[in-house]
Amino acid sequence: MKELLYYPGCTLKNTAKGFEDSALACAEKLGYKLKEMVDWYCCGTVYSLTSDDLMHHIASVRNLLKVQDAGGERFTTLCSMCYNTIKRSSIRINNDEEEREKLNSFMYKEENDYNGKVEMIHYLQILRDEIGFDKIKNAVKKPLNGIKLAPYYGCLLLRPDEAAIDNPDSPSILEDLITSMGAEPIYFPFKNECCGAYQTVSEVELVVERTRNIIGNAKRNGADAILVSCPLCAFNLDNRQEDVLAKYPDFENIPILYFTQALAVSFDLDHEVCHFELNYRSPEDLLRRIV
Repeated sequence: MKELLYYPGCTLKNTAKGFEDSALACAEKLGYKLKEMVDWYCCGTVYSLTSDDLMHHIASVRNLLKVQDAGGERFTTLCSMCYNTIKRSSIRINNDEEEREKLNSFMYKEENDYNGKVEMIHYLQILRDEIGFDKIKNAVKKPLNGIKLAPYYGCLLLRPDEAAIDNPDSPSILEDLITSMGAEPIYFPFKNECCGAYQTVSEVELVVERTRNIIGNAKRNGADAILVSCPLCAFNLDNRQEDVLAKYPDFENIPILYFTQALAVSFDLDHEVCHFELNYRSPEDLLRRIV
């Protein structure tokens, strides 16, 4: 069993518990143990866009330091927002000795010095680059035959270029994963559209329109469900369907699944690890079609 340090982030311990538990179970089936980091910090949630705002990177750097202190040189996460935030901070701090020294000076009474050598990788990269989709296909016990899935990347796995895990304009990593599970990836032009992100707090109507457009596009292209890797995308596309339906009575719901939930189903794991009870739109009708 290969061990890999794992950063969960906050949401996976709460509303996205199905994301975490299904991922941990699937990883074991593939020969990996995702070992949760000790005393991890919130990533800071949003990467600071201000060039002189160094202090807002300290949460990410402290997580990098935790990995270093544990003797590691890399770690992984599931949440695309955590990935994007920490990845971009690591690129900045790893490549700028002066900024690294400033942060080390700030932390010197409480922490060791960070050496700038820790790498953040997304779990999808592990599936593609280390495990491989052929091995995943061989581990499938219950192929998702006849199920059409829309791969939704959103923003944070593909932008900016230095943090992208795939081609920003024409990604395929989720499509390849869907194929390995025995399902059919649909053509989905809205797969890298923004869901509205934090506008869901102050601009609900904006998110309602985005959710309607994204889901409508997936439905028109034949999707039975949409796969996501971000808890915020999941909230906007799943929970906000209730708001869309209130405004547009003819709106048709669709299940929103984390890619690890779909993978767990294809591995024929106990559905308890998926926590489908936390999904706004239950996928149970869809799951009954899988034989």
